[in-house]
Amino acid sequence: MAGRAHADAGSEGLPQANVKRVVKEKLAELAHEHFDDDRKEKDVLVNKDALLAFSESAKIFIHFLSATANEICRESKRQTINADDVLKAVEELDFPEFCEPLKAALAGFRKENDAKKQDSKRKEVARKRKAGDSNGTDGDIHVNGRLDEAVTMAEDEGFTD
Repeated sequence: MAGRAHADAGSEGLPQANVKRVVKEKLAELAHEHFDDDRKEKDVLVNKDALLAFSESAKIFIHFLSATANEICRESKRQTINADDVLKAVEELDFPEFCEPLKAALAGFRKENDAKKQDSKRKEVARKRKAGDSNGTDGDIHVNGRLDEAVTMAEDEGFTD
């Protein structure tokens, strides 16, 4: 019966490898800050029960945070939780010290995501340009009734203000 309880907890829990990696990275960071640099660092050991406790704690925190963010969302008469709802929930749950690091992480994520979108857009333009070149064109942009596509390409290349 105990094995079944462990299996049930694991099936809905967070991936154990990720939990272990996050815990060990943080413990190693704390050990590095606490001890002198000349001390030889050893790998931090965490037993399975501790990992399960971390995982369950994180799961409970996520559920609590989700419920609070959902309340904030509903109060705003919306059905989709956004990042601002989560940040407000963090504040409401009395974790204001997490807000700035979360905002910084969110800004980094958005910046990375924007860069990926721009890269994807550039690749699409290059693919279209290459397809046009293989159709017997000499590399010049031919509108052929697609003015908006030509304008977008010009904007991407920085030819417009």
